[in-house]
Amino acid sequence: MAAGRLPGEVYERIDARLAEADARVAADYPGEPAGRQPVHTVYVPANAYHAGLSAEWGERALAVLAEHGVTLGGSADVLERVREKLRAQPIEDLRVDFEDGYGNPGDDAEDAEAVRVARELKADSPPPFVGIRFKSFEAPTRRRAIRTLDLFLGELGEPPPGFVLTLPKVTAVEQVEACAEVLGELEKVHGLAAGSLRFEVQIETAQSVLGGDGTVALPRIVRAAGGRCSGLHFGTYDYSAGLGISGAYQSMDHPAADFAKELMQVAAAGTGVRLSDGSTNRLPVGDAEAVHGAWAEHLRLVRRSLERGFYQGWDLHPHQLPSRFAATYAFFRETLPSAAARVRDYVRKTEGAVLDEPATAQALAAYLVRGLDCGAVTQDEVTELTTLDRAALDRLVRRLP
Repeated sequence: MAAGRLPGEVYERIDARLAEADARVAADYPGEPAGRQPVHTVYVPANAYHAGLSAEWGERALAVLAEHGVTLGGSADVLERVREKLRAQPIEDLRVDFEDGYGNPGDDAEDAEAVRVARELKADSPPPFVGIRFKSFEAPTRRRAIRTLDLFLGELGEPPPGFVLTLPKVTAVEQVEACAEVLGELEKVHGLAAGSLRFEVQIETAQSVLGGDGTVALPRIVRAAGGRCSGLHFGTYDYSAGLGISGAYQSMDHPAADFAKELMQVAAAGTGVRLSDGSTNRLPVGDAEAVHGAWAEHLRLVRRSLERGFYQGWDLHPHQLPSRFAATYAFFRETLPSAAARVRDYVRKTEGAVLDEPATAQALAAYLVRGLDCGAVTQDEVTELTTLDRAALDRLVRRLP
């Protein structure tokens, strides 16, 4: 290697000067986490949860699809894949709700429900991801939230794989710090591995986006979790209402919602914290016209989220599952050939119609992996189009040699 004119001392001085920054960046931005991200989170009130609920939701979704499927649209191939999904894994992520969906029935009732839900969960064959949403760490509900967590974990024992908790209505970064501290204490008293309890933070208040000092609160929320934050989930209706937006205009695609989600996206990029959009409260129930209208809106909103890089959302009713998976599968299948061709050309270093940078190749590989994880595409299809197996795709996503 040819020698330049700068002495070695300059190189060493700059390395030393940036060593602290290098370590900070490496710690704060570890990149895309390994493992699957669910395409949705289904919220069920605690008093409505029981073992076998996931299969029941699948049966209800298949029934409404059989009755009204012609109005859902989509290709015959996509609809058949949706049916297969509803039979095999209708819910990817289940959140048993002790917050808004459950209410405040009194301490005795919630104590009993926390224990019952844990017993039912142990008796169940849960989805790949499962957990509970407890009440907020604001003063009026903080002790109730901690008590529910303690009772639930005490009965549950070792959590199942994919277990995650949800912290709602954050109005101060300190609440996130306190939640992380409580989870550490719960691990100790219940004999769980240190750091095993992770949680999502719901972004559904103005204070969780912009702090009182005028700075963006989202990066501080991620750091305050001490490595336990697995996701930021947008709460469409609480957030909109908190801004004074009238109920008739509260929506996932309102400009105010987009503003918050764009800040979430920038704050979470590279941190290993995943994002979820919220829900639509227009349910596909009633006559054919009502079901069709709600499905059309849900299809549009799910597709919109996917195009904007939000690969997860919330579903609140079994009849939303057909439109969730139809929109998701169409998204991943429509551009499968072109995405696969670009990955193949990048790996082979051959000249194609698009010259992709390493970061874009990484994003394209991640797109294919997401399609595989949710069942939109098969490994045989991807391998035929890219010549890569799953292990090779995963290495590309992680930018490993």
